[in-house]
Amino acid sequence: MFRHNGAVTDQRDTYLTLDFALRVGEVLLSSGAGAADVTATMLAITHACGLRNCEADVTFTRLALTYQPGPDRVASTQIRQVRHRETDHSQLTEVDLLVRALLSGEVDRDEARAALATLVSSGHPYSRTATSIGWGFMGMGAAILVGGDWIVTLIAFFGAVAVDTLLRAIARRRVPSFYAQVAGGILATVIAIAAAESRLPVDPSAVITASIILLLAGVAFVGAVQDALTGFYVTSSARALEAMLLTGGIIAGVSGGLALAGRFGVEIVFIPPAPGWSELPILLFGAALISAAFAYATWAPLRSLLPVAVVGMIAEVVFRTLLIEDVGRAWASAVASVAVGIVSYAVAGRFGVPPLLVVTAGIMPLLPGFSIYTGLFKLSEGDVYGLINLATAAAIAIALASGVILGEFIAQPLKREARRLEARLAGPRLVGPFKARSTRAAKVRD
Repeated sequence: MFRHNGAVTDQRDTYLTLDFALRVGEVLLSSGAGAADVTATMLAITHACGLRNCEADVTFTRLALTYQPGPDRVASTQIRQVRHRETDHSQLTEVDLLVRALLSGEVDRDEARAALATLVSSGHPYSRTATSIGWGFMGMGAAILVGGDWIVTLIAFFGAVAVDTLLRAIARRRVPSFYAQVAGGILATVIAIAAAESRLPVDPSAVITASIILLLAGVAFVGAVQDALTGFYVTSSARALEAMLLTGGIIAGVSGGLALAGRFGVEIVFIPPAPGWSELPILLFGAALISAAFAYATWAPLRSLLPVAVVGMIAEVVFRTLLIEDVGRAWASAVASVAVGIVSYAVAGRFGVPPLLVVTAGIMPLLPGFSIYTGLFKLSEGDVYGLINLATAAAIAIALASGVILGEFIAQPLKREARRLEARLAGPRLVGPFKARSTRAAKVRD
């Protein structure tokens, strides 16, 4: 391969470098990484492989990289569409480690390309049945947080498994996600109605709240707020619209289920939980279970489950302490998410996973599933104050997403090299490298 002033001049080599960077960016973006993280990672790869002054363009559905060797040379541009979206924290972690190995010179570009091809074609580390069980345990944790007894917890487990099974069946038929959310909300409500009609001593509202937690768009909200804070407003708007559509599907499904219950004369009584200090230990267990189960259900490395559970417990301690002290739910959620953002940076580095994994799993116990259900229940009873609960749910979601980003700002030092590399970017890295440098990875043999 020939070089001129450190720049790659071989057209085929340029194509391979741009293609590899785009494929890495596709994995990151489809797994929920922010546009700033995706941009910085792709530019770091091209920089390390010898392509200087590349330009990256990231939107919600498209990635583009442009390289021009000189002002009198023809620019090379490659574009890649992002269609497949599935949160796979195992793949996200392995790709993040692969990029770091490339930048440190442990592997060259061709070795990294081969490793990436193997990663994306090897499937998930454990079966769909195992992940469904993980979602079931997440439902159990949610039932514990809303004050459910062992019967409610058991029903919530099977309810979450049933909702996940339904969602996967719908996804195989390529039905849009909005309709899948509606179906999931209806199924969760029908399960609660069946439990109420069986004359078991259960709280149907707790069953519904626990069963819909896996439907909540926590990852999408975090990505939307991160993109807005880092200046990627188009991508942020697309993510926010997706999150609102998914949440709207839940609202439509649950409200339809409540209306169905009314038509058949089934009364679902709303019983708001009022936990105090005495309930804190069991609430901490529920929070840890939610975070660890979510991480497992999204194929996170097994080494991350215990630290993620601890982060979930920390979030719950901060949240419940402020809530018991009569701080508003939105402010309590915001402060708790800031704590998650601060802690996640150290935890991620210690266990070799991206901070994005720790952040998304850590805030799962704080998602506003109960506020959404409260608002829907009140509206079904003709109480216009249900709109306030739905507005509170939106405020909580925004507080969670912005809080974790603020926590990362506090915990993660911004290096001079990173600032030079990201001249037009702002914000901490939730995944990807902090800086790029030319290494042995760029020195491809003739």
